[in-house]
Amino acid sequence: MVKICCIGAGYVGGPTMAVIALKCPFIEVTVVDISVSRIDAWNSEQLPIYEPGLEDVVKQCRGKNLFFSCDVEKHVGEADIVFVSVNTPTKTQGLGAGKAADLTYWESAARMIADVSKSDKIVVEKSTVPVKTAEAIEKILTHNSDGINFQILSNPEFLAEGTAIQDLLTPNRVLIGGRETPEGIKAIEKLKNVYANWVPVESILCTNLWSAELSKLAANAFLAQRISSVNAISALCEATGADISEVSHSVGTDTRIGPKFLNASVGFGGSCFQKDILNLVYICECNGLPEVANYWKHIIRINDYQKSRFVNRVVSSMFNTASGKKIAILGFAFKKDTGDTRETPAIDVCKGLLGEKANLSIYDPQVSADHIERDLSTEKFDWDHPAHLQPMSPTAIKQVRVEWDAYEATKDAHGLCFLTEWDEFKKLDFQRIYNDMQRPSFVFDGRNIVDAVKLRRIGFIVYSVGKPLDPWLKDLPAVA
Repeated sequence: MVKICCIGAGYVGGPTMAVIALKCPFIEVTVVDISVSRIDAWNSEQLPIYEPGLEDVVKQCRGKNLFFSCDVEKHVGEADIVFVSVNTPTKTQGLGAGKAADLTYWESAARMIADVSKSDKIVVEKSTVPVKTAEAIEKILTHNSDGINFQILSNPEFLAEGTAIQDLLTPNRVLIGGRETPEGIKAIEKLKNVYANWVPVESILCTNLWSAELSKLAANAFLAQRISSVNAISALCEATGADISEVSHSVGTDTRIGPKFLNASVGFGGSCFQKDILNLVYICECNGLPEVANYWKHIIRINDYQKSRFVNRVVSSMFNTASGKKIAILGFAFKKDTGDTRETPAIDVCKGLLGEKANLSIYDPQVSADHIERDLSTEKFDWDHPAHLQPMSPTAIKQVRVEWDAYEATKDAHGLCFLTEWDEFKKLDFQRIYNDMQRPSFVFDGRNIVDAVKLRRIGFIVYSVGKPLDPWLKDLPAVA
């Protein structure tokens, strides 16, 4: 029986290995991690991450050909194929701080693989890594190989959280990059044969190592670029009276452009977009391409501007002060159908409002109070390190309450901000919410999920990103 081991039981490793186990019952798949609590959760009824469909897949395979273990060295040593899906956070200090990827965890994994391996192995990059990472990993493995042969492959993931299981079951492409040597080509074929059990062969793309590594960064940069582009136009829509939904629809009907990723919002989030663009910026700078680096920097600047613009709209609308006012935050995850809060726009919006001395009442159906409080206390870029290594800000979050009910969160609030597009928010009883809020009652829709006309009839003053402004807001500044 072929044995696959994945180092890292997070958002990528867990779901990916679960689907491989489901589709390849003749392969033994083990996910390993040094975090005992995380592995215990994978072996329990309450999985450590929320993803639609994941629980069903895990339950079908767990204990049969899918296993979760903390015995990292044993299972890595026995595996034929080792996937590495560890964090590659942005460096917070030293060379490349604030842009370069921190490969500390990757290097540790590579050295451990070399130490425990007793047979030839295929090592697969599943984490998003800088171009040429494979070369560094090859050097570590080669110099510590003790006669064992390693082949390095790049197999980046293209999952969207909230639809990850469907993306894994029916991917539009699987990308495998490897060395263009007889051994490299053989390794590519071996991994290709795993995916071919359920993915059409024509959808499995094979490239050289560097193309595969760069393709992942480029794909995320292009997607983020579309979001920043539509958000930049949303600011112009508000200034001119245009409607971003109508503009986006018109632009999206052009077959050369298409409709996806053209929804204006308070900004993009998630574990990849900002991190990967910063990584791309650093690579461009290191390769003497400052103009290209500056181009990609502006994608992030527009994203930061959109979040700041949203906070300024909230504050300026409420008589230019949020001090002592209760503001309800509905949604903290970076998108619906996931509990992931990494780089969620809600963090920066909440911190901006806390800086204005607002009192926040937060509700999200999939994010715990502990998680929210930790995110609001953690310094930027530290979130992607293991929890026990995250330095906490000394600032106590005394102005924050986390509720488990949207109506409790909005009770007695002066304003209400929608920061995640959860479906349940569209079905709220807005008359009930209005009756329980302070007057005047403000709604700030950062996801364009509410019917502004309906809410205005109830009595709300409504701001929706990129939409014609409520008369109340027209003469107020959009930026500080």
